[in-house]
Formats: sequence, structure tokens, C-alpha cells
Amino acid sequence: MAIKPLIILPDPVLRQVSKPVERVDDSVRKFADDMLETMYDAPGIGLAAIQVGEPLRMLVIDISKDDEDHAPQVFINPEIVASSDERAVYEEGCLSIPDYYAEVERPASVTVRYLDRQGAQKEVAADGLLATCLQHEIDHLNGVLFIDHISRLKRDMVVKKFRKLARENAPSRMVG
Repeated sequence: MAIKPLIILPDPVLRQVSKPVERVDDSVRKFADDMLETMYDAPGIGLAAIQVGEPLRMLVIDISKDDEDHAPQVFINPEIVASSDERAVYEEGCLSIPDYYAEVERPASVTVRYLDRQGAQKEVAADGLLATCLQHEIDHLNGVLFIDHISRLKRDMVVKKFRKLARENAPSRMVG
């Protein structure tokens, strides 16, 4: 397993729409393991493939508590097939937007159809934190970030901050 570098805002890769995984095989399973290791190292509770630079419709989640054993979940080609009219608000953060959190309102529950690590089609009815996390990560697969769900003013401030950080951390160009 290998820890992958995270793609950070304002990198335009985060706005790419991911392509479906054609075939679930050993390379896809190894990539899922790498994603999980990267997510745990960050540390986070969810990670979409695009966040490590792979535009594939794949994500990993582990919402187990710190005092519980890991309970990793792999979702390949996930799609929301139903969502509730009831809404819920959670404070969200993102590994690609470090140290920024905001309250986001989303459907309180969703049903997601996906392929598991073996390529078998599954469906999960999720509510609470799992529903929020699935929606957040599936958004990534569609080039949508959680800051797209907050006010334009707050979003513009966050993007401006991360653009400035990216400029400050960019290697300087020497003229020779």
C-alpha cells in the first residue's frame, strides 16, 4: 500500500468529472487500499479518487469512531438513486481544503447503488454521517466541492485564500 499526495484547492483537477471504473480487478482493489491508507494518514473519514489525481468514480469511507476498529467501505461507480425530502445540516470539512469547515445542508438520507471490492452490485440506505459523507464524496466525482453549497461570499473568500497559499508555496522561477 502507498500513501498518495492529496490534490489541494485551487487545483483545477478537483473540478474534473470522474469516469466510471470499467472493470473491478486487482489493480482497482490495490488502488482502493492506497486510497484508504491515504485517508487514514490524512486523517479523514472519506476520500474520492479525484482527490489523489485519479478521475475514476471511486471513493472510500470509514466513519468509525476513534475508539472503534476501522470499518473501511469501498464504493465503485456510486450513484445516488434516491434522497429524502428531509434535510440535515452537518459541519463539513475536506482533505482537499485543509482546515476549513462550514455547515452544509443536504438530504438527511440517501440510497446509493454501487459496486463493492469484488465487483458485486450493492445498494445502501444511509442516513446521518454516512449519508452526508457519501453525498460529499459523490459530489467530488462530479467536480463539485462542499464549498459550492455555501454562500458565494464565503466560497469566494476560501478560494481566494487557497489561491494565495498556492502562489506563496509555488517554487520560485529563477531567470538564468
